[in-house]
Amino acid sequence: MNVVLISTYELGRQPFGLASPAAWLRQIGARVECLDLAISPFDQALIKEADLVAFYVPMHMGTRMAVPMIKQVRQINPNAHLCCYGLYAPMNEDYLRRLGAKTILGGEFEAGLTDLAQRLTTASTSTHPHQPLPTISLARQQFLVPDRSRLPALNRYAHLVKDQDQHLTVGYTEASRGCKHTCRHCPIVPVYNGRFRVVQVETVLADIRQQVEAGAQHITFGDPDFFNGPGHAMAIVKSLHEQFPQISYDVIIKVEHLLKQAHHLKTLKETGCLFITSAVESFDERTLAIFAKNHTTTDFEAALKLCHDLDLLLVPTFVAFNPWTSLADYRHFLQELVRLKLVDQVSPIQSAIRLLIPPGSHLLALPEVKNAIGPLDEAKLSYTWRNPDPRVDQLQRDLEYMVQSCAAQNVPRREVFRRIWSRAFESVGDAAGNVPFPDLPPWSRFVPYLTEPWYC
Repeated sequence: MNVVLISTYELGRQPFGLASPAAWLRQIGARVECLDLAISPFDQALIKEADLVAFYVPMHMGTRMAVPMIKQVRQINPNAHLCCYGLYAPMNEDYLRRLGAKTILGGEFEAGLTDLAQRLTTASTSTHPHQPLPTISLARQQFLVPDRSRLPALNRYAHLVKDQDQHLTVGYTEASRGCKHTCRHCPIVPVYNGRFRVVQVETVLADIRQQVEAGAQHITFGDPDFFNGPGHAMAIVKSLHEQFPQISYDVIIKVEHLLKQAHHLKTLKETGCLFITSAVESFDERTLAIFAKNHTTTDFEAALKLCHDLDLLLVPTFVAFNPWTSLADYRHFLQELVRLKLVDQVSPIQSAIRLLIPPGSHLLALPEVKNAIGPLDEAKLSYTWRNPDPRVDQLQRDLEYMVQSCAAQNVPRREVFRRIWSRAFESVGDAAGNVPFPDLPPWSRFVPYLTEPWYC
């Protein structure tokens, strides 16, 4: 059984979603090749010999990039069994099946991929026209240590800029998947629906160990929320620090958990946590209620202070544009970034993110959302929508282009923010936009960042 696992894009990380199933499949004797197309060229020779080609689609951008590759694989090897697995596979099942995918796996996918490979080994694909496996499995798995042996070297992926002259090689792992919360806009919710599954502590630590041996100096934990299981998380970071005291790490934690688990923040700091990413999403209370974030701007400020008092960097992410964002709302967003002294901590792309509403989104249950959206654009994996104020949509398009151009030219964050401010206030041409660029506080510290910006 020749298996090719393909990833197209995963935020500049070495894909856990290739390495983990590769270990499972090799254990049953399959010959597995991993293609990370974000780093390596497309290998037609591997595709020609494949019995099973499986695309890993954990996120929006990676799924869209997979679409033309699925078509290409079908042309090269029409007899190969095509599978799509990962978070975005079940949400876009109808579309992916029309493209040629025969098997769709979401949730905990390793066991499903292994079972699929075993079935294909014992019978021709023509005798299995229908998928007997569940599209979404939340079965608890006993994970294997991911097999990263055939993936590109870690130093070819995004790295961490810890200081102006200090760049660190970054490893990536997952201590859990899914989430016990049900934020309406989140793409995890249609698949996991308020549940999460842990990767065993010893497996996580073994994965970290092999990446440290391969040169990793910093570890990114990709868990949707590191504090879904705080006891599990604390066991991992304490052991990590005991075994590798020189290794730093970063995690994702929602505002609600930062407050409820505040007593654990000191431990994060003491065990090498360099920064925490938190999906704040908005400073607009209506938007936070629609998203069901279960926090307010006041809550975020409290979490920000908790982290500041521990000298623990908190990096917020946002969905700056949605169907009900007014020009005044967006300007308020920029003013809040200034007031809260977040200009240096927020990646410029966060000021240009537009809401995605994928199939199955829990936002679709709200009348105010249903009334604001158009039809599903399958190719874009999202329902279409327009802001009632065309100036806001134009602003978003302009800012997205501007931010990407600035990133290509390595324009400093403060200068990018000044240009964003100018476009949002002065360039609109209304009386309310006559607000001068504010005086920012003196630059006090270097803010560490990953060289691949955070977005979907």
